[in-house]
Amino acid sequence: MVAVHAPEVTGLPRPPSGRRGTPRGRTVGVRLAVLALVLGLLGLAVLASVAFGTRPVSLAEVFSALTGTGGLGEGSVVAEAAVRQRIPRTVLAMIIGASLAMAGAAMQAVTRNPLADPGILGVSGGAALAVVVGIVFFGVTGPVGYIVMAMGGAAAAAVLVYTIGSLGRGGASPLKLALAGAAMSAAFTSLVSAILLPRVDVMVTFRFWQIGGVGGAQWERIGAVAPFLLAGAVLVVGMASAMNSLALGDDLAVGLGVRVARTRLLASVGAVVLTGAATAIAGPIGFVGLVVPHAVRLLVGPDHRWLLPISALAGAALLTAADVVGRVVARPAEIEVGIITALIGAPVFIALVRRLKVREL
Repeated sequence: MVAVHAPEVTGLPRPPSGRRGTPRGRTVGVRLAVLALVLGLLGLAVLASVAFGTRPVSLAEVFSALTGTGGLGEGSVVAEAAVRQRIPRTVLAMIIGASLAMAGAAMQAVTRNPLADPGILGVSGGAALAVVVGIVFFGVTGPVGYIVMAMGGAAAAAVLVYTIGSLGRGGASPLKLALAGAAMSAAFTSLVSAILLPRVDVMVTFRFWQIGGVGGAQWERIGAVAPFLLAGAVLVVGMASAMNSLALGDDLAVGLGVRVARTRLLASVGAVVLTGAATAIAGPIGFVGLVVPHAVRLLVGPDHRWLLPISALAGAALLTAADVVGRVVARPAEIEVGIITALIGAPVFIALVRRLKVREL
């Protein structure tokens, strides 16, 4: 059994507070520079996403496909069609990456846990299990049905993991939550496999979805999931200032006039909606919600009014770039983006665990 020393329970910085507990971090100029940098990286990732794939295309063909000018000859028709097919995939990668990054940042703030992430805490696994159960046992079809089932599963998983992680002396510590999340994720994955293995038709359909990917992007699916992701983002961003105060501790946050229980509830609901909707469309993609908020926090500080939107942009850039890598390194086949993000995120997770000071009881 392990216990975490008090200063490391949150793992997140306790910044000097300004008016009403608002953290003072980097200067506005530094934050704007980081914002410009992230926007530039996102632009490059988007350009690479529409330019690179199983079929190489030239920049002229990319421009022709995006502008609809044509006129490059019959040999370019197929290339331009390939570029146009990559556009919804690129858009889906952007919105899924942004959603998972915001969900991770919100979970880290609500739990004051540096290891919080939709995948690590089992929320994505619960959403995936709920979707599979809905399809196999209840005949759920269509993206809206998947989204509803996924959000229900994500909410149930979040409550279950937090309850298990809160048992014992010391309440919910970062390591206890991470261990509970890892155990439940393994259980959810096993249950999904147990349900799918005897059902070959369903298993074939969802074997790539289980890994996590954006290859099946369609405008109809994006349109179906967009309202849910927007609602979750609005909830999370609306709690940004209140989440700043949570970093100072519950007692001080209450003294500053913050309704702690309401803030945690609304931010958690927003994170669950973002995770559930993203998982329903793209499958369980891990580590984006862990890596991105930590990286952005190092650059812009802990103020969630800056952290959340910049994390969204950085998450979009990361997932789009990871999708490009998965398409390029194994031509003519593809490596699903969930595998690429796991290769990136696993070392970061190990490094964060090693930074926590623990002692045997």
